Amino acid sequence: MLLPIILIFLLAFGLLLLKPQKILGFFKFLWVLPLLLVFYFSGYLPSVYEGAQVVFFRNSWIPSLGISLDFKLDGLSMLFSLMITGIGTLIYLYAAQYLKRDANLHRFFSYLTMFMGAMLGLVLSDNLITLFIFWELTSISSFFLIGFNTTQEESRKSALWALSITGLGGFLLLAAFVLIGTVAGTYSINQLLTQSDVLVNNSFYYIIIFLLFGGAFTKSAQFPFHFWLPGAMKAPTPVSAYLHSATMVKAGIYLLARFSPILGGDVVWNYTLMTVGALTMVMGAVLSVFYKDMKGLLAYSTISALGIIVFLLGVGTEAAIYAACTFILVHALYKASLFLITGIVDHQTHTRDLSILRGLRKIMPLVAVSGFIAALSSGGIPLTFGFLSKELIYGVTTDFMFTQESIVLLTGAALITNVFLTASGFLAGIRPFFGKLPERFQSVQKPHLLLWFPPVLLSVITVLFGVFPVLPNTLFLKATVRSVLGKLPEMYLSLWHGFNTVLLLSAITIVVGTVLYLAIKPSEKGEKSLEIIRRFAPQRFIAATTQAIKWFAFKYTRFFHNGYLRIYIMFIILFFMGIVGYKLFADVPLRVNTEGLSEFRIYEFLVFIITIIAIYFITTTTSRLTSIAALGVIGYSICLIFVFYGAPDLAMTQFAIDTLTVVLFVLVLFKLPPFLRFTNPKIQFRDGVIAVAFGILIALITLQALVSPSDQSVSKFYADNAYKLAKGKNVVNVILVDYRGFDTFIETIVLAIAAIGVYSILKYKTKDGEKSE
Repeated sequence: MLLPIILIFLLAFGLLLLKPQKILGFFKFLWVLPLLLVFYFSGYLPSVYEGAQVVFFRNSWIPSLGISLDFKLDGLSMLFSLMITGIGTLIYLYAAQYLKRDANLHRFFSYLTMFMGAMLGLVLSDNLITLFIFWELTSISSFFLIGFNTTQEESRKSALWALSITGLGGFLLLAAFVLIGTVAGTYSINQLLTQSDVLVNNSFYYIIIFLLFGGAFTKSAQFPFHFWLPGAMKAPTPVSAYLHSATMVKAGIYLLARFSPILGGDVVWNYTLMTVGALTMVMGAVLSVFYKDMKGLLAYSTISALGIIVFLLGVGTEAAIYAACTFILVHALYKASLFLITGIVDHQTHTRDLSILRGLRKIMPLVAVSGFIAALSSGGIPLTFGFLSKELIYGVTTDFMFTQESIVLLTGAALITNVFLTASGFLAGIRPFFGKLPERFQSVQKPHLLLWFPPVLLSVITVLFGVFPVLPNTLFLKATVRSVLGKLPEMYLSLWHGFNTVLLLSAITIVVGTVLYLAIKPSEKGEKSLEIIRRFAPQRFIAATTQAIKWFAFKYTRFFHNGYLRIYIMFIILFFMGIVGYKLFADVPLRVNTEGLSEFRIYEFLVFIITIIAIYFITTTTSRLTSIAALGVIGYSICLIFVFYGAPDLAMTQFAIDTLTVVLFVLVLFKLPPFLRFTNPKIQFRDGVIAVAFGILIALITLQALVSPSDQSVSKFYADNAYKLAKGKNVVNVILVDYRGFDTFIETIVLAIAAIGVYSILKYKTKDGEKSE
């Protein structure tokens, strides 16, 4: 399992090296990659669905930290893997024709391949940390896909919004995973199934689930984080079809389904998912019918569909889980088809405006049939796969487990959602193709085979699964539900359950949804009517919060990073004094004992006087060269102190460094403007007080160290083993070269890089060929 994923990423990076103008035909055959993966995963169907419940692939990575590249193929991951690769095959086929004239086609397929690999790694991972890594890779690769049209400002902005929101969710998810691993003592998802009681009964349980919800809600566009998804429609249509039908937005759904048997069952878990899901599904469905842009309409209907799945996972019964798993597949089929059809309409007519699109069935009859079937499935019309899913949803909301008030409330929310989704599906899949063909579209050409074949195939599968429900039930749904519930479901899909309340609700949905579709006239006025709602939209509050954070960051940066080196040093010293001073005076009683100190000798006194004079010159001179020379005098004075106390090697090092520093400073300062005398006495007094206080603190620390017991074990180890192990008699040199050799090597590299940077600046030439001063 690891090898295919590695090969996918290698191909993704290799595609960046290709030149699309020379090998345009190569991209038309990239669909073979996801198709081979479909066959690869299908080969495990007997093992997953008929024999063993789970197929494991173990790969040790960092065992000391409990991190491994383990992959698990069960019913849930199988369903998602086949959706990712199956619909991915059609997207690859479609995109090769849709973007064939794009100069960056190789980049597109590189990002798309990287995204597919990240999604597969996410749904197959059996380790929390590796799941998080792939989770973040989906955010990064989707950022490149959404912002693929880099010349468009709106595209770049939408990509940043998507990355920001999903990146925030990723941070919350990492915190949840770390807490889970700490509490349960393992990062293995399979082992966590046996640790459910430990997690649910832990005091961190509610923190864990809300952090997990943050990750799932941001990725799956749940209220109030839903607004990034409509903005992501600025991406090319193949991206929208792939990311928002079967992959990226379903990642949060997968996460909730995967952790339902581990963290679910609690009242807070269930009611949070039910509330957020219900709010999202109603809001998205109602708002979708106000848009005349086909992609905008599909974006909000996608938000609504995701809310339905979250709502069903929140209910958590066997019927609800079965309905959720069914709707995941139903939505992937009809929504991918509608997105692809939208792309065909836009590609051929250069517009997605529903207020002017009519009669295209005469030009593209097969596309019209596909749109009609996808619209019927979204509306839950009999003999389509969507009809079976809608009946399951109504069966959940009318279940006897709820109170009468709850049944009315939940069924009402589901009915409103399905009515508006029916209308929006008809708007996207039927309206552009029926009616009289406008004169402006008389010259529209028929779409290429590679464009219309994918939605036609998806429509055929939709009808096939609707007419023969035993196929999805046997192939996918039973094993998928078993992965979530931990047992085989007793339910099954059926075309006919008799005359009952569920059938009545389905009929009401179809009739009212059709009437609503006929009554809606997409227009500019309809979209503008949403401006009142947008004033209170979460995006405005989040954008305002972002601006406040940017303002604070600007003020903070201007205060602490104002360009003056002396201010930087002052903050560092003050922080050090605050931390060390508090520790010195608060925790440990200050002890000063001068009895063990040696007498103050005359030559030490002379060095002290020389140092004081040098400091005076530094603080009062108006010449840079004088201040550098005085600074060198202080350095040499320290060299003498080292000599006085028997450290000639340190003295020689200090002498060499000070000499080199003085020479370099003189060379650098030689061409600088004249020294500007600093005349503000208040600031000079402030700096003087800080300097004296810092000196006193260092003196007190030194005196405290003289009377504090010290651990000699480390120094004794070096002294005893320097010659034995490293064959060196100079302990300091042995530490630097052998024991800390790698550290010294890195420091040498840093100095070399700095030297290269300085040399580059000195040799920099302006555009006219002259050296820059």
